[in-house]
Amino acid sequence: MSQYEHLCMIRGDGGHTLRQILEQICNKWTLLVVATLDQQTLRFTDLHQRVPGISQRMLTLTLRNLERDGLVAREVHAEVPPRVEYTLTPTGRSLLGPALALAGWAMEHVPHIEESRAAYERRRA
Repeated sequence: MSQYEHLCMIRGDGGHTLRQILEQICNKWTLLVVATLDQQTLRFTDLHQRVPGISQRMLTLTLRNLERDGLVAREVHAEVPPRVEYTLTPTGRSLLGPALALAGWAMEHVPHIEESRAAYERRRA
């Protein structure tokens, strides 16, 4: 068994569940929201202001998916107006290490990737 074979193990559903989970956690908005919630609990408006470029609709959808998957906890306070806060769960917090490692890899390889993209475009022109 190769050292990476465990990454490709297919469960009884033909890998469907694994693909869904990876699709969700590898989403750029998911990673930005998780990274933003790393240090603190935030209200929706504060979170929206701190995640550059995200629309309110996309933030709502992202938070719903993260809550559904158990990565984010949503707490509604009975106040007028209602106050809703979001925080990472222990499972959500466990995503930070792999997410930061992936971001670090991307930052390290930006020059090579940009060079490769430019070369590709020159060949296609």
